[in-house]
Amino acid sequence: MRKALVIGNWKMNGRQNANEALLNALTAGYDNKLERVDVALCPPSVYLAQAQSLLQAGSIELGAQNVCADVEGAFTGEVSAGMLAEFGCRWVVIGHSERRSLYGEADAQVAEKAKRVLDAGMTPVVCVGETLDERESGLALQRVQSQLRAVLEEVPVEHLAELVVAYEPVWAIGTGLTATPEQAQEVHRALRDTLAAQQVELDEKVRILYGGSVNAANADALFAQPDIDGGLIGGASLKADDFLAICRAAAGES
Repeated sequence: MRKALVIGNWKMNGRQNANEALLNALTAGYDNKLERVDVALCPPSVYLAQAQSLLQAGSIELGAQNVCADVEGAFTGEVSAGMLAEFGCRWVVIGHSERRSLYGEADAQVAEKAKRVLDAGMTPVVCVGETLDERESGLALQRVQSQLRAVLEEVPVEHLAELVVAYEPVWAIGTGLTATPEQAQEVHRALRDTLAAQQVELDEKVRILYGGSVNAANADALFAQPDIDGGLIGGASLKADDFLAICRAAAGES
């Protein structure tokens, strides 16, 4: 059985004092029931050292929100996979809808980033999702499957099972809108079919998360779906009580 995974994506939020208060509250609220779930936080890269220090003795793991597709060189402002690994990151979010829409990241670039993350010994969290127009045109499944295939076709076969996939409908990111549990389950099932077509039993090994305005109120219903293995959490990850409640829902303890 796949172990649930909940990842908090802080996006471009945080200040040192507020970070310390939040991380201390999360550490204090973490109990042994949450050991049924892998829990990670992805702060902005400038706060990775602070988060690494404060989480060092706990069970909450560290991740990053993005990575450069190149190993090193004259890429001003970029952060490499090797750099993230030095700060103890285990998880790296790639292809988030905001990276795709605001910074023009294409499927091929996302695939390159996935390989860099794997080469550095970390786990890529590959984001896929459709726009509202694509959903209303009946193209949602086609779009997310195409995004996932672009990565599956480039990642070496021996590393495919190490991937994590995050389905985040673009129309539900930061809007307060959420896919119904049934809508989310339909897409997750289609993504599993795509994984199974790539490699036998890959669909049973890869965890698929849901992201898109997940909160303490809707987490139970979403995580009850058979193909949803946890969540990629945005705004709710900035509130200790809400994030811990979501983690407990993933653990079946809400």
